[in-house]
Amino acid sequence: MIDTEKLSKHYYTTSEVAEMFDVSNSLIRYWETEFSNLRPSKNTKGERRFTKKNIEQIATIYHLVKEKGFTLEGARKEMAAYKAYQKERKKHLKKLRKLREGLDQLKSDLTDLTGEIQEGS
Repeated sequence: MIDTEKLSKHYYTTSEVAEMFDVSNSLIRYWETEFSNLRPSKNTKGERRFTKKNIEQIATIYHLVKEKGFTLEGARKEMAAYKAYQKERKKHLKKLRKLREGLDQLKSDLTDLTGEIQEGS
């Protein structure tokens, strides 16, 4: 799998992306038609400009289809399920952070109260 953290340019051409994954330019363009979330921008000449995010999406598609043997439909479903999982995870993390804040406040209040009790003794 490609390490997208090491990508230094803002945009990559179809040829550069195809070379990263050792696939044809036409396969990259085909995947673009099959996966609605894969939408690279285009320059004034109409040439595709792939961002780091686009390349991460292609890496996921490549992994599912070429390495794990998923069909395109199976890969779409897997990606949708993962997106739903991430959304739920984010929601739960937000709730946990809020609970943590409440517990931290309660701890602080108890510490203050303990100090007041000790001063009164």
